[in-house]
Amino acid sequence: MTTATKTGIDTVSQATATPDEAQPHRELGLTDDEYEQIKKILGRRPTNSELAMYSVMWSEHCSYKSSKVHLKQFGEKQSDAGRKAMLVGIGENAGVVDIGDGWAVTFKVESHNHPSYIEPYQGAATGIGGIVRDILSMGARPLAVMDPLRFGPADGNDTKRVLPGIVAGIGGYGNCLGLPNIGGEIVFDASYAGNPLVNALCIGAMRHEDVHLASAKGVGNRVILYGARTGGDGIGGVSVLASETFSEGGPTKRPAVQVGDPFMEKLLIECTLEVLHAGLVEGIQDLGGAGISCATSELASNGDGGMHVVLDHVPLRDSSLSPEEILMSESQERMCAIVAPQNVAEFLAICKKWDVEAADLGEVTTSGRLTVEWRGEQIVNVPPRSVAHDGPVLERPLARPEWQDALIADSSSNLKRPQSAEELRETLLAMVASPNLADKSLVTDQYDRYVQGNTVLAQPEDAGVVRIDENTNLGVALATDCNARFVQLDPYIGAQLALAEAYRNVAATGATPLAVTDCLNFGSPEDPSVMWQFSEAVRGLADGCLELEVPVTGGNVSFYNQTGTTPILPTPVVGVLGVLDDVTKRTSMAWKDAGDLIYLVGSTRDELDGSEWAQVIHGHLGGVPPKLDLTAERELAKFLVGAGRNGKLVAAHDVSQGGVAQTLVEMALRANVGAHITLPNDVEPFVLLFSESAARAVTVIHPQDKDVFESACVRHGLEFADIGTVDSGNELTFAGQFAVSIDELRAAHVGTFPALFG
Repeated sequence: MTTATKTGIDTVSQATATPDEAQPHRELGLTDDEYEQIKKILGRRPTNSELAMYSVMWSEHCSYKSSKVHLKQFGEKQSDAGRKAMLVGIGENAGVVDIGDGWAVTFKVESHNHPSYIEPYQGAATGIGGIVRDILSMGARPLAVMDPLRFGPADGNDTKRVLPGIVAGIGGYGNCLGLPNIGGEIVFDASYAGNPLVNALCIGAMRHEDVHLASAKGVGNRVILYGARTGGDGIGGVSVLASETFSEGGPTKRPAVQVGDPFMEKLLIECTLEVLHAGLVEGIQDLGGAGISCATSELASNGDGGMHVVLDHVPLRDSSLSPEEILMSESQERMCAIVAPQNVAEFLAICKKWDVEAADLGEVTTSGRLTVEWRGEQIVNVPPRSVAHDGPVLERPLARPEWQDALIADSSSNLKRPQSAEELRETLLAMVASPNLADKSLVTDQYDRYVQGNTVLAQPEDAGVVRIDENTNLGVALATDCNARFVQLDPYIGAQLALAEAYRNVAATGATPLAVTDCLNFGSPEDPSVMWQFSEAVRGLADGCLELEVPVTGGNVSFYNQTGTTPILPTPVVGVLGVLDDVTKRTSMAWKDAGDLIYLVGSTRDELDGSEWAQVIHGHLGGVPPKLDLTAERELAKFLVGAGRNGKLVAAHDVSQGGVAQTLVEMALRANVGAHITLPNDVEPFVLLFSESAARAVTVIHPQDKDVFESACVRHGLEFADIGTVDSGNELTFAGQFAVSIDELRAAHVGTFPALFG
C-alpha cells in the first residue's frame, strides 16, 4: 500500500514522515473528501491500518452516513408511553424494553443480503449468528429467531440457486444453536432477482439488573478478546459488501463471506452468560461488521475514551494475515469484554471451562486515544470517536421520481374482474397456490420451531409467541411484515401499512403491541429517487410509531440493494413486539367447533391496487395503496387483545395479502375443518374476498358470546359482520357462489413449493 519501515510495517511515525505517500483510499470505498477529512483529524496521512479501520467504520453499513439525518426522527418522534417502555434505545447493539415483573426483552432485526447472494449458506448462517451475538451482548439469553426473506421470481434460476442454500444456512445455524425459528416471511418479486433480502431477527430476555452495554470504562481494565480465532474469511465482509452496489460486468468489491461455526457460538453464548452473571464484565461488545476495528473503537468511544491494544495477541487461524487484515476481518463467533484486572483470572477460567479461547489484548487508558501496537511498533493512534461515531454525515439529494405520477395513475380498476361464481372459484384456487400466498412448510419444516419448550405459537400463525417466565406464563409475541408493493406506490403510507400489519398480527394473538425494530432495505443512496423513497418511508414509520405509541428501539439500514441500475422495491421490514401477561390465553388462527360464529371485523373497501390479486392474475402494479387509519388499527388491536384476554375469542387471523379469501382458507386449513360463509349483500363478492383493506381481522366466537362480542365492537367503533359458521364438513362453502373442498384447497396451497423447490 505504501512505503513501510524496515520491519515491513507502516507505522504512525512512518506515516508522519511520508505525508504525500499515495494510498488506495478509493479502492477501500473512501471518497477523496473522506480521505482528506481523515488526514485533517489525524494531522497527517493515516497508516495502512488506520486507513483500513476508517474504511470499514465509515462504510455505509457501519456509519449510516446516508441515513443518519433521517433516522434521528425515531428518537425525536416518541410518545411518553414509548419512552417509558424503553430501557435501552437506538445506538446500542439492540434495544431493550420493559415487559413487567422485572423482566426485560431485547430484540433486533438486521440484514445479511449481499453476503447471502454471493454464498447463500454461509451468508445466511452468519446473519443468524451475528444477530444472536447482538442480543447476547446486551446481557440477554437468546430465545428465538425469525427470518424475513425476499427472492426474485419463484421459478427463476437465480431463486433456485440462492433459496435452498439460504434456507439451509438459517436452519442449520439456528437449529445447532437450539434456538426456535418462530416466524418470518418468504416473498417473491422480480425486483429481488440478483439481490435477495436476508433479514434476521433475534429476541432475548433478561432481568432488568442484567442489562449490559458496550463501553470501556475503568482505567487499567483489561480488553479481552474471546471466542473463535481470527481468520481471513470476511475481510471487510459485510461492511464493504453492504456499501457497494452490484454492477453488471464491472469490477465489484466481493471479499470472502464469513464462515460460521454454530457449535462455537453455542459455547460462546453459555460462556458469555456465565461471565456476565458472575459480575466479571464492565463492558461488552460482539464482533460483527468491521470486526476488531468496530469492537475496540466503539468500546473506547462509549467509555473513558482511551484504549491500548497489542494486535500480536490476537489468536489467528492464519499466521500470514497482515495487521490491516486482522483489524478488518469479520470472522464469526467472537466477543470483546472489558474486565477488571482482579477478575481476569476468573474470567479466563470460565472461558477455559467452556473451551472458549481468550486473549488479553490490552487495557483501558487515560490517553483519550485508541492505540494499536504490532510487533513493537505503533500502527494506530486515533481518536476513537472519530472512527466509531463521528464519521461522515451526508445529506444526499432526493427527488420524487418522474415515474411516480404515472404509476399512481395506473389503477387496477380497469383490470378484468371475475364475473361468475366459477370465475371466483378459479381465482381463489389460483391465489392460494401463488408463491407468495402458498404454504411455506417446505421451508419452515427445516427449522426447529419448538426447541427449548417455550414456543407457544409459530409459523404459520400471525405472530410467533414465546414464554419468558415459566412461573407466571409471561410471554411476548413477534411479527415482521412489509408489503413492498404498497411502499413502491406510496413510501410514506406503505411504510405505515407495514407497521400496521405487524402491529395487527401481534394483537391477533392477544399480545399488546409494545415496541418496534426495523430493517430498511433500499437501493443505492446515490440515486435521488431511492433517497426520496427512503426519506418518505422513514418519515412514515416514525409518524406511525408516534401515533401508535410504539417506539423504534433499533434496527438496520441496508442500501445498495440493486442489480445494475435497477433497485429492489423499497422494503422497510417492520418487526413489532407485543406482551402477553399469560401465554396460555393466546389466540390461535385455527377455528374449532361446529356452530361457532365467524365475524369479519373492520371496514372493507374496493382496494385492489398493489394487491396480490392484481399481481398474480394480471401481473400489475399501479394505483394507490389501501387507506390507512391508524386510529382504527389501534382500536382493532385493543379489541383483539381485550377479547382474547377475556376468553371471548376462539380464533383470530388478520386480513392482509390475498384478502378475506386467503384468511378464511388459512384458518380452515389450519383447523382442517370447513365452514359455511355468507357474504354480506352490501359489498360485491369479489371485493369482499380479495380486497386488501387494512385494519381488519376474521374472528371466531362461541354463539353464547355474540352479544358481548358485538357490544365490544361497537364500543371500539369497529364495523363488524357475521359472515358464517364453522361446520363439521370438509368444504369451505360460499353461499350462493361456490364451494371448494378442504382437500382441493390443501392440494393447491401445499403443492406449489414442492413443485418449485422439492
